[in-house]
Amino acid sequence: MSKPLTYADAGVDIDKANRLVDDIKAIAKETQMSGVMGEIGGFGGLFSLNLSHIEDPVLVSSTDGVGTKLKIAFMMDTHDTVGIDLVAMCVNDIAVQGAKPLFFLDYLSVGKLKTGIATDIIKGVGEGCKLAKCALIGGETAEMPGMYQEGEYDMAGFSVGIVDNNKIIDGSGIRVGHQLIGIASSGLHSNGYSLVRKICFDVLKLKTDSHVPELGKTIGEELLTPTIIYADTIQHLIRDLPIHGFAHITGGGIDENVIRIIPQTCKAVLRKDSWDIPPVFQFLKDAGNVSEPEMLRTFNNGIGLIAAVPEDSVQDVMERLAVMEQKAYILGDIEERENNDPQVEWVK
Repeated sequence: MSKPLTYADAGVDIDKANRLVDDIKAIAKETQMSGVMGEIGGFGGLFSLNLSHIEDPVLVSSTDGVGTKLKIAFMMDTHDTVGIDLVAMCVNDIAVQGAKPLFFLDYLSVGKLKTGIATDIIKGVGEGCKLAKCALIGGETAEMPGMYQEGEYDMAGFSVGIVDNNKIIDGSGIRVGHQLIGIASSGLHSNGYSLVRKICFDVLKLKTDSHVPELGKTIGEELLTPTIIYADTIQHLIRDLPIHGFAHITGGGIDENVIRIIPQTCKAVLRKDSWDIPPVFQFLKDAGNVSEPEMLRTFNNGIGLIAAVPEDSVQDVMERLAVMEQKAYILGDIEERENNDPQVEWVK
């Protein structure tokens, strides 16, 4: 008679997963805020809404992943920062609509669960939630043998925020004469990594521990720099300053993301060389012989967030950003769009 088989024989260790939940509970507890009910481990995360200060509440949600930046984490065996990227990619997208992030959930899928690695990943998620001032209230860790190569995993995030209906920021208030302020990124953030990996590891044959003089660090350190979480910055700005549109600069670069908030009757006129471009972008451009249009449509090129601001409020916004130690630049302005003008125009 054959040996009785268990789930563990098939590659799924329920006991190990249960021990991981205990680690996650401790991480989630550090992100708790008013509204959180219960703790990690139930069938669903509970959050009680306090609507006393909001006339017409609207929930705003977003979901995203980290993309092939995860490949860098695998190569370096460093897993405690990609969780920050995961939170950033989700909460930034709701924050630009004026929403205050409330809670976050994550999904982690692995071939074989290694508790230490999984705990590091979730620690990053917890750190991201603290930076975004939202609560980690739930998630899922799935062990799926045969789905991934050894040491690899995938992750997705889900965020929910709230905004008063009459305070939603959707770009509809953008007018001719508004100025566009760019807020600096920390580097690549979490976009364009398929091209980055091709340039760095296929063309240049670099290793993650290869020191790059132009960057002043190893290529691995540069590529794993976490995405900036702008949620708290945005909340501080919109509290008492008139901002009529925000664009989170992710996949598609500045051009394609600015277009998402500008009325059809307007165009953004942006000045080249109006901001300091971090060295990593010039390094990639030169090493990969990447054209300028391709750079602009693939990477953020040093600008992670763009705000559309009335001209008479620009100085106030710039001063507020300086107080928050956020590098910012005046990139250009909004002009009237005529005939078949592109919605984004670059000038010298």
